[in-house]
Amino acid sequence: MFIKRLQLALIHVAVAITLVPINSTLNRVMIKEMALSATLVAALASLPYLFSPTQMIIGDFSDRHPWLGWRRSPYILLGLLLCAAGVSLAPQVVFLMPENYLLGLALSVLTFAAWGMGFNVASVSYLSLASELSGEKGRSKTVSIMWILMIIGIIITAATLSRSLENYSPQALQNAFQAVGLVALGMGLLGLVGLEKRHKELASAPIPERASWLVLIRVVMSAPQSRRFFLYLTLLLAAILGQDVLLEPFAGEAFDLPVSATTRITSIWGGCMLVSMLVAGLLEGRFSKRTVAQFSAWVAISGFVLIAASGFLADRNIFYLGVILLGVGTGLSTVSNLSLMFDMTTSKVGLFIGAWGMASAAARLIGTMMSGIVRDLVSQAAQNAIAGYSTVFIIEVGILLFSLALLRQVDVAQFRQQTQKVSLSERAAFLNDGG
Repeated sequence: MFIKRLQLALIHVAVAITLVPINSTLNRVMIKEMALSATLVAALASLPYLFSPTQMIIGDFSDRHPWLGWRRSPYILLGLLLCAAGVSLAPQVVFLMPENYLLGLALSVLTFAAWGMGFNVASVSYLSLASELSGEKGRSKTVSIMWILMIIGIIITAATLSRSLENYSPQALQNAFQAVGLVALGMGLLGLVGLEKRHKELASAPIPERASWLVLIRVVMSAPQSRRFFLYLTLLLAAILGQDVLLEPFAGEAFDLPVSATTRITSIWGGCMLVSMLVAGLLEGRFSKRTVAQFSAWVAISGFVLIAASGFLADRNIFYLGVILLGVGTGLSTVSNLSLMFDMTTSKVGLFIGAWGMASAAARLIGTMMSGIVRDLVSQAAQNAIAGYSTVFIIEVGILLFSLALLRQVDVAQFRQQTQKVSLSERAAFLNDGG
């Protein structure tokens, strides 16, 4: 099973690293070097999260429509191909905009949409396969290996991109993106070979009917504690992750850092996040999950305040300290809130994990779009780009403070009293969709 876990992790890393060039490098080039609207960049980068509700449809379709005896592998392969093609073509279509804006925009939307759909098709398929192969007892080990290797993969990808772009040029950027696409495809194929057994009988095997997603969401939202936790998670993640599309462009604008230096920010952030996740695992036994979650939010708030202040003070050291604190806060928050989430899903595992997964996708979409729109509006009104970025970071501080107020009202014991058990078939259906 250890080999299969590594194979699953390779697929997870392969899909994840296709996000790095787009979210940490191309967004900066589009906003600073090409002077494109941050709102447009945010909209393109948000497509994976906009398409995330389709994961339910994709998961159900793959349940009912195996290809040649494989239920998950063909969909994983399709997703990988779309992700690799999307990241490889993204710079080429974006660079068409200065020459022919409408054509470049249309091709950019198609390319980013293919990448976003590939992300969702692959994710729901390999997470479903991970659930099926690991079983309930082995699922936590599988997820841990997948997450740790994913973060390491992101750090290595960002560092490699940074070195590749020491002498930035559009051609160097395209070459680097194509290399990431090829590496991702190679890793994914290596992970996929022999991972899922072929079953000829799958083509005719009956699949049990499942409850409507809307019906099950109403069950989740019927309990005040689950509604409160859903809103808390959405706001928390929107604040912490909404900066992703702006951090590198901000560093370029505020400190005139080259593309290679701003790409390296992702490595710094990821490294701090990985270390703090390991520390959070040690803290969990000594402090309550709520305490760690609250502390992580305050660390992230401190990071945002320093990042915002660094622009006005033109101080790189303050900026990098803010990035470090933001990475630490994100890592601590990830572990503590995942643990808290599992406490909040005791009686309805699959159903509530599905709801929390939807909260994560909604948060990324809201946070990314809010960041782009606010940055553009404030920058234009103030005729100062730094003011636009700093306003976004301060808004994210406010959102985090509000999420802390909500967290104080979350009570796990009340949650368990307010919720009723759903059927075993409903839980299994959602676990098989990977949430």
